[in-house]
Amino acid sequence: MAEIDTNGERRCRGRPQVRSDDETRQIIFEAARHEFAGNGYAATSMDTVARRAGVSTKTLYRLLPNKAALFEAMVADRLDHFLADVNLRAVDHADIEEALYAALMACANLALDPEVVALQRMVLQETGKFPDIAPTFYRNGPQRTLTALADWLRVQQKRGLIALDDVDEAAGMLLGMATSAPQRAAIFGGQPLPPRSQTEARLRRCAKLFLRGCRV
Repeated sequence: MAEIDTNGERRCRGRPQVRSDDETRQIIFEAARHEFAGNGYAATSMDTVARRAGVSTKTLYRLLPNKAALFEAMVADRLDHFLADVNLRAVDHADIEEALYAALMACANLALDPEVVALQRMVLQETGKFPDIAPTFYRNGPQRTLTALADWLRVQQKRGLIALDDVDEAAGMLLGMATSAPQRAAIFGGQPLPPRSQTEARLRRCAKLFLRGCRV
């Protein structure tokens, strides 16, 4: 019996570890973010992404048929993780001001992420040659962020914590107040992103100011 167990152990150790397609996609998306943000859309190829991810080009093409599909899936995946975080913020805090601050911080973690800023700069620079990347980025980026924040505000309104005449408009104003200035300074002015302590202080001021006008 002992001999059988030992041989079984040897067989298990000798088998290559099988990685699921979902896990492989996550590795590919991370590699693609680095490549697109660092080298731009034109200079990034499926081959360079495959090498960085440590997968074969055959595997990459099986999961994502071309560079445009890779770019769209990569951006959408980044937003999916963000949206899951924002949706949870509705019940994280009984205090609406703390809950709003946490939701804004989730938005800022995305909007002021160095790779996201680099991707947005890349989109602005290369959209003339590749007109499809701008709609792809903004549909899966700023628009979904705005929709997520508006949905979050609707939840708070249904809970009776705030009162708003136009939730979508309020979400746009709030998001602009929270992240637009430092994001624009980084993208257009080449300025460094603010330190986290500065962002936290800014978002707390935004939450307090916003709630003065709509808190029940």
